[in-house]
Amino acid sequence: MNSETKTCQNCKQNFTVDAEDFEFYKKIVVPPPTFCPECRFQRRAAYRNERKLFWNKSAKTGKPILSLFSPKTGFPIYEEKEWWTDDWDAMSFGRDYDFSKTFFAQVHELQNAVPRFSRSVINMENSDYCANAGYLKNCYLAFNSNFDEDCAYGNAIDHSRDCFDNSHVDKCERCYGSMWVQNSYQTHFSVQCEGCNSVWFSKNCRGCSDCFGCVNLSNKKFHIFNVGYDEQTYRSKLLEMKLHSWTGLQIARTRAYEFWKKFPNKYVQGTRNEDSTGEYVTHSKNVKQSYLVREGENLKYVQYLQVPPNKDCYDHTVWGQGNQLTYENTVCGLGAYNVKFSAECWTDIQNLEYCAYCSSSSELFGCVGLRKKKFCILNKQYSESEYRTLREKIVAQMNAAPYVDKGGRVYKYGEFFPTELSPHAYNYTIAQDHLPLTKEDAGRQGYRFEEPEAKEYQTTACADELPDSIHETTETILKEIIQCTNCKKAYKIIKPELTFLHKEGIPLPRTCVDCRQEARIALRNKSKLYHRQCMCDSSAHGHAGRCPINFETSYSPDGQDIVYCEQCYQAEVV
Repeated sequence: MNSETKTCQNCKQNFTVDAEDFEFYKKIVVPPPTFCPECRFQRRAAYRNERKLFWNKSAKTGKPILSLFSPKTGFPIYEEKEWWTDDWDAMSFGRDYDFSKTFFAQVHELQNAVPRFSRSVINMENSDYCANAGYLKNCYLAFNSNFDEDCAYGNAIDHSRDCFDNSHVDKCERCYGSMWVQNSYQTHFSVQCEGCNSVWFSKNCRGCSDCFGCVNLSNKKFHIFNVGYDEQTYRSKLLEMKLHSWTGLQIARTRAYEFWKKFPNKYVQGTRNEDSTGEYVTHSKNVKQSYLVREGENLKYVQYLQVPPNKDCYDHTVWGQGNQLTYENTVCGLGAYNVKFSAECWTDIQNLEYCAYCSSSSELFGCVGLRKKKFCILNKQYSESEYRTLREKIVAQMNAAPYVDKGGRVYKYGEFFPTELSPHAYNYTIAQDHLPLTKEDAGRQGYRFEEPEAKEYQTTACADELPDSIHETTETILKEIIQCTNCKKAYKIIKPELTFLHKEGIPLPRTCVDCRQEARIALRNKSKLYHRQCMCDSSAHGHAGRCPINFETSYSPDGQDIVYCEQCYQAEVV
């Protein structure tokens, strides 16, 4: 089948369904999408509250619990251990399908009745204040993270230990304040680095050690702002910067960020890719128009698949670890095969459609919270023949009498859950990170928007009054409630954090956890891609005048960044 141009029913812009897309849709037996890739991502992302925790109450015991769901949602929440026990059965909420109602309305009613687990965590040890995470030990306020130990204040931290205030790092140790770093040790305040050791404020470096403020270097040592020194001179100059003090650190940060601007950026952030496009895609093969992907193969329009392996998937947002032949899902993995239009389903699942919070199950349609079940619709058991017959009838009804949301968008079979039915307020989801909406805009589109509750804490110290040097900081700071210099909210220093900062020689942070997160994410390009031409005009790179190569990149034409194609960029790396 040839490529086809369609008009997105959400943003009204044209988008292309490629021939390879049609082949995939045929393989998994779904119709082509009616939303463009960006709007499909927005819709799935609106079902992902990554790091906002609320105090809620267990519907089972009544005790206070931390939850990803606001108390305003109204549906029952169980603490994780309570949810996974065998003393309750989600099948008890099963119901007959009602052909007088739309499918999505009935699934939404079921979702509001069946208890959900509170924090979406698995195999946690001494990590009670984390969420959307698995296999963590001694971690605190770590989100969207897996297989970590002694880490805090991070999102998307995987296979790492003793790391604080990082985003999107993998296989790292003793790193601080960094973003998109892999296989690195003591790499601080750096972005897009791999295989680095004892590096500060560096960008796009590979295999470097003992470097400060460097850009686009490979396998270098004892460099400051890309200038090489002998070891003694390097260490002397580093001491002169007084990075152990807040004053010295801010001067260093300003100088480094200004230095970074002088150098070209590769049009895509990632290494060791084969035939791949998108942003923050690394060690992957045939990954197209995707975002934040590690070690993927044959993926398209996917985001946040940072825990490999994942193969042959389209339109899948968050997690991974064994996804294959999945389509239009969010937060599914740990062995998911042929799973479609589902959310928060994981651990050995296959042939699921329109499910949520289901595990170790197969052949489910429109189910919520089921474990080790098969051939169920709306949490009701059927024989195999009954299941297949009823499923076909429901699909036909979904197409003949579809759900229509408040904005007039039509949801037939083949569309993910409507955004207006998300359990999360839009502004608490990762959709707000990429496609932000004001409260008014969200309301006009029919999306829920929730203003944060004002919390008053009696602060005992202002951040600008903290000791300038970490060497001057004692454990008395652990008793203080500090006012953030930015948002004026309260925050504390925890003992593991203080131990880490002393060990690494880094001064106390002056902003709260949320503001530090926002500062790191500000260094991260967004998911939107732009068609651009390489900006290189150096004849030394094998072209006369400006390089003619075009590409898709997440660097906006409105920005000040210098963007090169692969060939021209590699000619600049030293």
